[in-house]
Order: sequence, then C-alpha cells, then structure tokens
Amino acid sequence: MGKGGTRRAHARPPSAVRVRIDRLIREIAKFGAVGGAGLLVNLVTFNLVRSTTDLQVVRASVIATVVAIVSNYIGFRYFTYRDRDKSGRTKEMSLFMLFSAVGLVIENGILFAATYGLGFDSPLASNVFKFVGIGIATLFRFWSYRTWVFRALPAREAGASAESFLEQPQRYLPEDRAPRQFQRAR
Repeated sequence: MGKGGTRRAHARPPSAVRVRIDRLIREIAKFGAVGGAGLLVNLVTFNLVRSTTDLQVVRASVIATVVAIVSNYIGFRYFTYRDRDKSGRTKEMSLFMLFSAVGLVIENGILFAATYGLGFDSPLASNVFKFVGIGIATLFRFWSYRTWVFRALPAREAGASAESFLEQPQRYLPEDRAPRQFQRAR
C-alpha cells in the first residue's frame, strides 16, 4: 500500500539557483518565440523584396532586417520582457536600436562575405547564409538585450515599491478597495 498523501507536502522549496535557471529557461523560450516570428518576418520580407525588386542581395537583406527589428521590438517589449523596467523608454529604444544595428551588421556582413567574397549568389545560398547570419547575430542580441536594454528592476527598488504599497495602499487602490483604516471619511 502507498504512503498516502502527496509528495509535494514534504518537498523542499526550490533553491535560488534552481529558481534562476527556471527563470532563464522561460526567458530563452519567450525570446525564441519572438525571435522565431522575427526570423519568419525577416526571411519572408527578404525573399519578397528580392523577387519583386532589382535590389542587390545585401540591400534587400538590410530592408528585411529593419522590418524584423521593428516587429521584434514590439514582441520583446510586450511579451518577453514585459515585466522589466519601463521607466526610460527613450534610453531603452536607443539601446535597442544600437544593439539591433550591430546585429544587422553581423547578419548582413556574413551574407555580404558569402555573396561577394565567396561568390555564393544563388537564392538558396543567399537564404542559407542569411539564416546563418541571423543565428550568429541572435546570440549577440540575446546577450545585449537582456543585459543592457530590457534590464530587470533591482531587488531594492522592487522591495521599496512593495513597502510603499503596504504603508499607503490608498495611493494604489481605488477608495472602495483600500483597507478600512486607510479609507477617507465622507
């Protein structure tokens, strides 16, 4: 016969390292989801521009990368990093554009080297080297976005924010939802 009860009742809380690893895995998954959508936008736009215009390969790629950067910013800000500091949007967007531009150079530099340096100019080769460039640039972007652009709120600020709520909940809640001792007399 079994021991009865559940195993969770006696389970230890996860360690701080485990919590950080779980959080990183979720962040990578969300980054990957937005990045996957951005990859699709990038490649579809690239092939659309290449097939409908007479632009050179790298110029078509730059246009596609810029379109993907715009769609990725929206996905990162409102999905992947929605819980991060939102106080300095101008600085955030400036850093995002700076690091995205570096990623654009990495991505299209690889395509440029393959096309003009190695002579791989077929549509298939262009897509393969664009994909490789996107992959390498994505590693740089992941590091730079999470480190510099979408920064986590420092624990001290989060704690101070929680403490100020506990001290003065009426500032944060509608009057009818604030605890009685904090409601104004009518």
